[in-house]
Amino acid sequence: MTEKGNTKSADSMYDVVIVGGGAAGLSAAQMLGRTRRSVAVVDGGQPRNAPAEGVHGFLSRDGIDPAELLAIGRAEAEHYGAVVVRGEVMATSGDVRRGFEVTLDDGRQLRGRRLLVTTGLVDELPDIPGLQERWGKDVLHCPFCHGWEVQDQAIGILGNGPWSVHQALLFRQWSSNITLFLNDRTDPSDGEHEQLAARGVKVVAGAVEALRVENDALRGVALAGGPEVAVEAVVVGARVHSRLAAFSGLGLSATAHPMGIGDYLETDADGATAVPGVWAAGNVTDLRAQVLASAAAAAWTAVMINNHMMAEELDRDVNAYRESLALTGA
Repeated sequence: MTEKGNTKSADSMYDVVIVGGGAAGLSAAQMLGRTRRSVAVVDGGQPRNAPAEGVHGFLSRDGIDPAELLAIGRAEAEHYGAVVVRGEVMATSGDVRRGFEVTLDDGRQLRGRRLLVTTGLVDELPDIPGLQERWGKDVLHCPFCHGWEVQDQAIGILGNGPWSVHQALLFRQWSSNITLFLNDRTDPSDGEHEQLAARGVKVVAGAVEALRVENDALRGVALAGGPEVAVEAVVVGARVHSRLAAFSGLGLSATAHPMGIGDYLETDADGATAVPGVWAAGNVTDLRAQVLASAAAAAWTAVMINNHMMAEELDRDVNAYRESLALTGA
């Protein structure tokens, strides 16, 4: 159910409110629904992989349109009773004792005994004309997600930090025509220069000025004050940022990744954050996770959320049972 009329009244409480309606959030909603928990999923409608033509590496769904995958996920979660609420979460408050409250952009409020953050990441691309427009098409980032589709093409690696050398060496598995554009942001060591040469990767110095696109296809990389190099695809290691602004009221904040590639929300192995009752799963806490891995991690986190609630309920019921025995003298 996705209509806002199906949400609970303001004074009622879901077992779990999930913020983020991507693969991770919907996977958790499905699992929690199967445990007969009441669940609301708040979906802002801005999936990170929306520009991509297909989802790859997802067993049984390889190549599926990202929007179609989410539609299937919503239907499955709703089959088990989850409510999908369209909207953007603007603020959160509360604690594990009295429950959590999320406020949406239209003023609606939802309450939950537990809160699961599956808001994902935002990609920060270099400010180069043409890059954003081709993102997810012939401007790529992950060889395991997109390498097969550009195999044997002329691939340019856009220098955006020290990890760009690794990207160049990795994409060499998919094509023998790899060019690393240093872009004044990547400075390979002597050892890395040797590795690049050994693998036949061309290295081009100078800043990249723009991408040349013709007939809705990438044709080349233009260097500032220099020549243009023909390429059919460009790889860039975008910096990534976790979507956590709405959770500052709970004390959640991002941690800088040690590799300098962005930030993420720290959790333990089961997805629990430093705030009791608040959990996280998917890319917001694991920058490496592909769609399938995000969905799998969220399913496990959902199991742990259920088990923690069950332990709380068991403790409550045991205390009530003991009180009833004391009253009856049994």
